[in-house]
Amino acid sequence: AKIGPLEYDVRTNSAPRTIEDLGMLPIKQVNGATVYIRDVATVSSGSAFQTNVVRENGRRGVLITVLKAGNASTLSVVKGIRGLLPRVLQIVPPNLKITPLSDQSVFVRKAVSGVIREAVIAAALTALMILLFLGSWRSTIIIAISIPLSILTSIIVLSLIGETINTMTLGRLALAVGILVDDATVTIENIERFLENGYELREAILEGAAQIAVPALVSTLCICIVFLPMFFLEGVARYLFAPLAEAVMFAMLASYVLSRTLVPTIAIYLLRPKEHGPSRNPLVTFQRGFEAGFERVRAAYQILLTRLVFARKVFIPAFLVVCLCGFILLPFLGQDFFPSTDSGEFILHFRGKTGTRIEETARTTDQIEASIRSKIPGREVNNILDNLGLPYSPYNTMHLTSGIVGAEDGDILVSLDEHHHPTANYIRRLRRDLPREFPGTEFYFLPADITTQILNFGLPAPMDIQFQSDDVTAATQQATAMLDELRQVPGLVDLRIQQPMDYPTLNVTLDRTKAEQGGYTTRDVAQSMLNTLSGSFQITPMFFLNYKNGVDYNLAAQTPQYRMDSLQNIQNIPVNSSLALPRATPEVLGDLTSTERGHEMAVVSHYNIRRVIDIYGGVQDRDLGAVAKNVEAIVHRHEKALPRGMFVSVRGQVQTMRTSYISLLGGLAFAIVLVYMLIVVNFQSWLDPFIIITGLPAALAGIVLFLFLTHTTLSVPALMGAIMCMGVATANSILVVAFAKERLAEHGDAMLAAIEAGATRFRPVCMTALAMIIGMVPMALGLGDGGEQNAPLGRAVIGGLLCATVATLVFVPAVFSMLHGGKGEGTAAQREHQDQPQHA
Repeated sequence: AKIGPLEYDVRTNSAPRTIEDLGMLPIKQVNGATVYIRDVATVSSGSAFQTNVVRENGRRGVLITVLKAGNASTLSVVKGIRGLLPRVLQIVPPNLKITPLSDQSVFVRKAVSGVIREAVIAAALTALMILLFLGSWRSTIIIAISIPLSILTSIIVLSLIGETINTMTLGRLALAVGILVDDATVTIENIERFLENGYELREAILEGAAQIAVPALVSTLCICIVFLPMFFLEGVARYLFAPLAEAVMFAMLASYVLSRTLVPTIAIYLLRPKEHGPSRNPLVTFQRGFEAGFERVRAAYQILLTRLVFARKVFIPAFLVVCLCGFILLPFLGQDFFPSTDSGEFILHFRGKTGTRIEETARTTDQIEASIRSKIPGREVNNILDNLGLPYSPYNTMHLTSGIVGAEDGDILVSLDEHHHPTANYIRRLRRDLPREFPGTEFYFLPADITTQILNFGLPAPMDIQFQSDDVTAATQQATAMLDELRQVPGLVDLRIQQPMDYPTLNVTLDRTKAEQGGYTTRDVAQSMLNTLSGSFQITPMFFLNYKNGVDYNLAAQTPQYRMDSLQNIQNIPVNSSLALPRATPEVLGDLTSTERGHEMAVVSHYNIRRVIDIYGGVQDRDLGAVAKNVEAIVHRHEKALPRGMFVSVRGQVQTMRTSYISLLGGLAFAIVLVYMLIVVNFQSWLDPFIIITGLPAALAGIVLFLFLTHTTLSVPALMGAIMCMGVATANSILVVAFAKERLAEHGDAMLAAIEAGATRFRPVCMTALAMIIGMVPMALGLGDGGEQNAPLGRAVIGGLLCATVATLVFVPAVFSMLHGGKGEGTAAQREHQDQPQHA
């Protein structure tokens, strides 16, 4: 408003500034007296009726759950939050304690550190092995330099294409440590061989590097090409496997480039001809002793190879039969999607009688916590966090994966000390004892670590038997009947129907005739009930601005809950007319309605629009594939009796596991074909590539055998190890066959060429295979947080390479001599080689 030369803001006191001002608001005049809000209500600062309780070690608190975006880094998000906490503490009241709980970055960081530790140990062991074989610290340094440079190159390229560093990519880079030394090792070993034959240093480097340039390129491409099918996968399998395939491929390509450029260059400055005179150095003496022993082993191997080549008509079929016998163990391995990990914490979910008040749920939680503490030593328990009930807010439920449906549900997160006994043992005991101690209460365990939560894809259990039907009652009856049979399946635990049908209700039936006669509408009755039981905020939201702190608060009028604690009190709710008709007479709810008790579904679930009933279950002490097989047999039996329009299916990890298995096995077969075609192009022959891949059945049999002996189930990491093993086994066979072709071209004797190739390539094949195997040992042991996930991969590679190396050294030369037409009786030169081993 303009008054004179000044402009003024015009304000009224329509909005009260304090809680006391709210109470002073007049409502009406009665016989000349003013009635204020404070006369008919208690005006105070309060809170909404509590339907959710959070406690840490028994003390009440407020839980704030932070979820990261899909493309964000867990470590970066957690670091940012922790960086803001000191600032937040300066704003909140000084007596408010903020405690970070269930930090998934701890598990991720430990898992990443474990993978890096495995890679460092693998690199150290590999370097020691190379030092032992080559007897030269100079050669070892040259080879060792290529490992970090190759990994660094791969990480840089991954960063450029937008990938992140995680346990999957790091695990595959750790796997590649043993292979990264392959190119450099073969190059240095070949140079050393030329030096032994009297070549000058520069000439030995040029000749040695040139001789294996093409075979090494083909070997590297074979290892890379086995990962090519990963990029043709679809769905979740692609997101899981494409980044790790990229990590290995970039590292391998960088390793080959370094072996062609950097390794020969450094060799000129570091390598020296070996000294054969006497030495007082104990390390030199030890290495020479090892070298003498190795030569005796190679001599024995050459004699064995010669005999097997001569007896190839018997040896080759016998070897193939032994490999086929190994596949008999395949059905006994079992199948899992990913191995379970011990993250040092577990989440116990319990559900009481449907409709239980939050106070009763909290009382039950105290008893359950006491039982948990009696079963787990106190020194091993770091923290127990309770999250009970369900807040009435869509923001709290849109990402919910625990299956909470109401105030009767609760999650108990137990975090264990770093030095704790296996978490699975505690889970097994609690799963057995708690249902006996608390009859009528359902218990089941939820995935606690971030990896398993992701693999469940939002479901609270790895297995979901889902009924789709418009008739929910009939679907529930079918699910209940199936549930009894599912309880008999060994290894299937935590079975429950997710949608309870017994949520208590009060069905209020309005007599519309009486209501009309009294001057009330259906809306008047419903609004009066809603205002009394739920508060005015549900239908007429209002807000109060606190001028002291500038915060808006919900303003609600509601009858205290303690006044609505019986059915009689509900029936005495006064009904108000929204139209204020003169003919409206004062009425209470009981005069216009009748109330009956009933029940309904506690939660309504949909899948692709249709209503569903879900049976959730977990797996214990048995592989997921075997349990799924029994479950599907029960499901197929019930499918025949389902009414028209009702469908049942098995969802969860089982579905994703089988999709991934089909994709990986198909990719494995496709990779073998691609490798074969690549070798055909290089050798310009259909026969020699066939000889090279004849060692692959032995590698597959070795994988099956080693997994069986180590009690490791077949899983996605194990299949990834099998794919990797195919590339490495093929690469070693290429070295043998390529050299055999060279010798065959010189003297035309296939049997002699096979024996010479085996004897000459015995050292590099053993070195590359041992480098890979030794590099996999730390991973195969599965030590540290998250180590269980990569253990099957390491074990598959070790088992496959052990048998593949044997096949490369004895079976492939025998096949080469047979298919290239060697004679059984042999020449004089062959007989001489049979009796006197060749020293290449």
